[in-house]
Amino acid sequence: MEKSVNQIPDLLIEQFQLAKQEINLYSPLTLAYIGDAVYDLMVRTLIVEKGNCAVNKLHKKTSEIVKAPAQAKMIEEILPVLTEKEQEIYRRGRNAKSYTMAKNATMAEYRKATGLEALMGYLYLNGEFERAVELLKTGLELEKQRGK
Repeated sequence: MEKSVNQIPDLLIEQFQLAKQEINLYSPLTLAYIGDAVYDLMVRTLIVEKGNCAVNKLHKKTSEIVKAPAQAKMIEEILPVLTEKEQEIYRRGRNAKSYTMAKNATMAEYRKATGLEALMGYLYLNGEFERAVELLKTGLELEKQRGK
């Protein structure tokens, strides 16, 4: 039987005999840690699907979307369409005390980006990958409408 993308976390838990964790108990920075990878993978997939080209060009295109200032703009675009629970997860991530900061980003941008990543991590681990994709699509469309 084929598994859907929404079942990937459960599939990993099953195959590696892991104890299923309560997602609401994860720290916001833990959610951001996995969310960073999920968001990056979604963006990389979009970039690769637009056409085959040199890896350095793929990396440059991806970096423009996944860097902290771009993520800060993305969350500003999608904030009005988030559910109350999603807004709560975003705020927890944004307000988490991190001891690092991204290059070429202000502290405010970095915190917003961390909030977005926490939200993406939460959605992924909660089996709501379709919602994560929907939010990315909405954000990209709204940014395009506003002229980026």
